[in-house]
Amino acid sequence: MPILLQVNNLSKSYSGQTVFSGLTFTVSSKQKIGVIGRNGAGKSTLFKILTAEETADAGQIMLGSETRIGYLKQEEIFEPTETTLDYLRRTSGRADWTIKKLAAKFQLNENELNNPAHNLSGGWRMRLKLTGMLLTEPNLFLLDEPTNYLDLNTLLLLENYLKSYPGSFLIISHDREFLKRTCSETLDISAGSCYHYPGNIEAYLAFKEQKLITLIRANESLDRQQKHMQEFVDRFCSKASKAKQAQALIRKINKMENKRITIEHRAGITRISIPPTIKRQNLALRTNDLAIGYNQQALAAEINLDCRAGEKIAILGLNGQGKTTLVRTLAGFLPSVAGSFHFSAGSKIAYHGQEIINALPDKEQVGTYLRRLASAEIKTEAVLKMAGDFLFRDEELKKSIGVLSGGEKSRLLLAGLLLSKPDIFILDEPTCHLDFETTEALGSALQKFNGTVLFASHDWTFTNLLATGLVEINHGRAKRCAESYEEYVSELTKQLTQDINEQNNINYKNIEAKDKYLEKKINQKKIKNLEKELEKLKNQEKQLIDYFYQNPNNYDLAKVKELEEIKKNIKQQEGEWFQLNI
Repeated sequence: MPILLQVNNLSKSYSGQTVFSGLTFTVSSKQKIGVIGRNGAGKSTLFKILTAEETADAGQIMLGSETRIGYLKQEEIFEPTETTLDYLRRTSGRADWTIKKLAAKFQLNENELNNPAHNLSGGWRMRLKLTGMLLTEPNLFLLDEPTNYLDLNTLLLLENYLKSYPGSFLIISHDREFLKRTCSETLDISAGSCYHYPGNIEAYLAFKEQKLITLIRANESLDRQQKHMQEFVDRFCSKASKAKQAQALIRKINKMENKRITIEHRAGITRISIPPTIKRQNLALRTNDLAIGYNQQALAAEINLDCRAGEKIAILGLNGQGKTTLVRTLAGFLPSVAGSFHFSAGSKIAYHGQEIINALPDKEQVGTYLRRLASAEIKTEAVLKMAGDFLFRDEELKKSIGVLSGGEKSRLLLAGLLLSKPDIFILDEPTCHLDFETTEALGSALQKFNGTVLFASHDWTFTNLLATGLVEINHGRAKRCAESYEEYVSELTKQLTQDINEQNNINYKNIEAKDKYLEKKINQKKIKNLEKELEKLKNQEKQLIDYFYQNPNNYDLAKVKELEEIKKNIKQQEGEWFQLNI
């Protein structure tokens, strides 16, 4: 297979801290690769180097002669007055029927295409950017966390497209289910290096786990050998007859340390433990004709829901329908437009959302903050373990919160909330800044938690792992869904497939009609040109015939041949004219 991209010994560091060193891998045609790794491993940095947004400290990047790279930018600038269709015309330079054919695969129909681009919500904006990138016909494209903030519909549309995409791609994602369904190979960036595995994420993680077990057993075997030798040394080192042998064993023990394999700490072997709360009975939450929205304008109304204590409720729906609005309203950060809601008496509520993240105390140290939020009976060891589970260890605990990135603050808030022993968690996109191992560990911990969880999440794996009940917000109403999350996804997939097929049929008919119209216009032009040419040829024919009448005794062979050629051309072009007019 032709090589599209070759990376050799790539290295990058910031302020003396090595991000990765000696990265080497190759991407050939038709390879679909999921890129995984812990937060801070350098996945996004690698993409920025590949797209020339940043430069490497060392190493080489070589592109094949036929390589066309596409990169989905996180931020896109739209012209103030341009429509969605205008944007796609501007960025791709493609014909309208080509644009509409691809746009239909992401359900961008005539209404969306004629709307102002800057008015699109996050999910629709992602669909637009994907369409724009794919219209440039890359044979290798890079997607950095495409599932962040995508509603399930858009996620399924993206998955559907990726499965049939004929080129290659590299996708960074923390959503294990999404990677499993779209990528056939895995690139793991960890501990400053990378490993390219020729199998999907499930196969790779099984391989990695087995490899880890093998390494642990090798170290344990080394420990046993060293222990046996050390016992001999301790027993006989004081005896002159054995002193020489004991010294040799000491040297051997020291040399054996060089064979010890360093094993990276992984969240995958971590089990997050949430302190239990008081087990409550009956209802945790009831809403009565609740209407939610902004400035007294309702996004959804007549919401009547009962949530039993201990339930884990996923709030689902398209972006812009009101998922986050409902979460913020229940958390007390937005006033309701109408109606009411109440939680069970005495409930302690913990909310994870952007408002809380933004309000974290800048000057307080990480460790101090976690200790302060932790319930009084929780021991220091448990606080430190929770901190480590969310990647705050050693010197990280002494950092001021103000110097943390947005992702680090989000993780810190999660750790603090888990230590605070609430009865009810209200979570808005809790996994956006977590690697998939921590995401799954969090999902498992919350699933075992004896309290109640209300959450909005775009993470497929997390939702499937945690949700015991579903609430869908759509077209201004909220309703309970009876099926499981897997069944919900399956039904939605069937509906989307049907909608796409119907839209494609409409587009093909439109394209066929446009093709016929264009063909007619071209034929009309050809007819006019033929008529002009025929008029010219017939004039030449008349002139030659007149010449022969006027000069009957002057036989000119050249003019005879010219007349025959003209008559032949007239006959041929009259035939073409006739065919075009049928």
